[in-house]
Amino acid sequence: MIINFNRILSLILIMSFFALFLLFSLFWYFSSDLPDFAFLKTYKPAVSTKVYDINGDVIADFSREKRSFINIDQVPKKVISAFLSAEDKNFYKHPGIDAIGITRAVFKNIKNIISGKRLEGASTITQQVAKNFLLNSDVSLARKVKEAILAFRLEKSLSKKRILELYLNEIYLGERSYGIASASMTYFNKSIKDINFSEAALLAALPKAPSKYNPYRNYNTVEKRKNWVLNRMYENNFITKKQFEQSLNYNIKLKKRILNIDMSPAYFVEEIRKNLIEKYGEKKIYKQGLYIKTSLNKKIQRVATDSLNKNLIKYSKRHGWVGPLYKGYSNDKFIELVRKKTMKSNKYKLALVKKISDNRVKILTEKKENGFILFKNVKWAKKRITQDLHKGYPKKMSDVFNEGDVIYVKKINKLDHWSLEQVPIVNGAVVVMNPWSGRVLALSGGFDFTINQFNRATQAERQPGSAFKPFVYATALENNYKPNSIVLDAPFVIYQNKNEYKWKPKNYTGRFYGKQLFRYGIEKSNNLMTVRIANDVGLSKINKKAKELDIYKNTANILSSSLGSGETTLIKITSAYGSFVNGGKKINPTLIDLIQDRNGNTIYKNDKLFCLGCRDEFNASNPPVVEDRYIRVFNEDVSYQMVNILKGVVQRGTGKKLKKLKFELAGKTGTTNENLDAWFIGFTPELLIGVFIGFDEPSTLGKKETGSKAALPVFADIMQQLKPNNFVPFFKSTETVKFAKINARTGRKTFSDKNTINESFKLNTIIDGYNSDQIMKEY
Repeated sequence: MIINFNRILSLILIMSFFALFLLFSLFWYFSSDLPDFAFLKTYKPAVSTKVYDINGDVIADFSREKRSFINIDQVPKKVISAFLSAEDKNFYKHPGIDAIGITRAVFKNIKNIISGKRLEGASTITQQVAKNFLLNSDVSLARKVKEAILAFRLEKSLSKKRILELYLNEIYLGERSYGIASASMTYFNKSIKDINFSEAALLAALPKAPSKYNPYRNYNTVEKRKNWVLNRMYENNFITKKQFEQSLNYNIKLKKRILNIDMSPAYFVEEIRKNLIEKYGEKKIYKQGLYIKTSLNKKIQRVATDSLNKNLIKYSKRHGWVGPLYKGYSNDKFIELVRKKTMKSNKYKLALVKKISDNRVKILTEKKENGFILFKNVKWAKKRITQDLHKGYPKKMSDVFNEGDVIYVKKINKLDHWSLEQVPIVNGAVVVMNPWSGRVLALSGGFDFTINQFNRATQAERQPGSAFKPFVYATALENNYKPNSIVLDAPFVIYQNKNEYKWKPKNYTGRFYGKQLFRYGIEKSNNLMTVRIANDVGLSKINKKAKELDIYKNTANILSSSLGSGETTLIKITSAYGSFVNGGKKINPTLIDLIQDRNGNTIYKNDKLFCLGCRDEFNASNPPVVEDRYIRVFNEDVSYQMVNILKGVVQRGTGKKLKKLKFELAGKTGTTNENLDAWFIGFTPELLIGVFIGFDEPSTLGKKETGSKAALPVFADIMQQLKPNNFVPFFKSTETVKFAKINARTGRKTFSDKNTINESFKLNTIIDGYNSDQIMKEY
């Protein structure tokens, strides 16, 4: 008997030894390649990059996921108790693995195997942290063993508070929301600090299966799970019986966080996003929580966007109705179109034409609203054949619509009345910047960002046409020309490209004007004068200036380039005009002022002004000096002379429509051959604005659709709303520029007040035998 007992005992000891050996072997085997978790001590979750305007308001949030980090000390106890009840009630008692929970799960899974049900896990919160941060989601024994080992180690290395903090900030809770703070805003539009027991229980119900228990799609299912969590909270003594009963009966109101996104800076924001990713990479931008301060002025941005869109719509309507988006649609087909968000616009609503009578049309909008379009709101809709050829204006509704047409509409009053609209086929761009620093205050690259993200301000390379001419004339002023020089406006013929073809330019009007003042070549935008000046000054000098100002990368060495036949972008040529306003210096357009990381360390600072002596102790006899380090392209005299000449464009030339604004303005229109592109670049003493209008697929804008008619009105609308000359009422001349009255036809000095121009001359310029300084003294 004793012998048998000894044998049994020996057998038990041997088996125990082998079991321990096997356990140790498994532990050693799976521990050999476990990931390092030291980073969890200082881990900070991915945080979105926030973009701010000039006043510190958020204009964009760059992120792949919805995340908000909350310190564990700020998490309400009710939220913690809800998650502990749902996921790990023994969290504060176990060492990382819950032996009781595992035993219970084993017996339950035996029943599940017999009944063919899905197996259940017994992962503690610590194990879930190990899985979420350090392992993948493979369903395998190897992963579970590694998870358990890591859980033990995490418990020894981190405090319970830290483990719970990591869990509550990292757990996925559906609707792209990670962490309880983000989920609280997603489902209740509330701070996590403001939710009640019932709402806390709903959040705690989600980790088990976020998609299955999504409250927006499956509320009845998640409500059962939520009530189960409340019951567990009551059983675990986290809530009283009264709180339990009140929470069960509480009617949760789901409320998605509605972000009123201002789409006016959409092109500005997208340009920043692309540039940042190119420079720093996606990971840094989407996960490392950068602080980005931009130069965007929200008021100016809205004015610029609205002015561009308003004038694109005007252009579109004066050239007629292009027809419906789709024809012959049924209700079901229209609803499916809306569901797919095809042709969705942030400016207009889609609508289906339901019934047509002589004076009104019944429609169904994308929001399933019934409405009407009255005949007075479609009178503009003459049928377009080409840009300049149309059928007559409509006389009845059936001239415009058929039942089943899908169209764009815009609500015009509370009586369910709508107007017929169309997204312009023509497009354009506008840039507003500071001419002294290059800081871009506003930028819009098209009519509707939701339909087309192509940025016509920064990406569209087009011929600037006459908008390039001022750089020809500025170069001439640096090469012995004077504002009152006489230039011949007459036929000009030259062989170009190594005598391959004969080029014979002409003026827009087709007429010749004989001997003209130098400045009239700009004011009236005469091509023949410009070509003669360019031919005399030399293309190499003009092209050198264009390259220094970044207008062109490489320019063809042919005379037609003086008329703007090269290609550039709106933002490049607009910033080049800044050299006239700021005294001849090149500015680079910038959209970002400052970038800091999440810890406040400066990564980038846009600073072209340097303070010499600012860090030294202040000395009144030797104060600090602010020095700008912009590159000079034109001398100050020439830059001011060009300002004075460009003011003439507004006073007497192609921009004279702006005279009614009564501001101190200067600028230049631009129109390319066959009216393919229309430009206006204009400025005040403190604001520089560029406008471009044209088709994405180059095509004529139509007869008489010049820079003056198509682009200049955008500039005018912006100026009218901003009234920028309240602070700086005039352009300041340099000390080395003097003024003299000259005859507007002959360019000769005069003391009369009739038919004269108050012209700017460099100091000591000889005018008809008089020194410019001497003329001033005689006045």
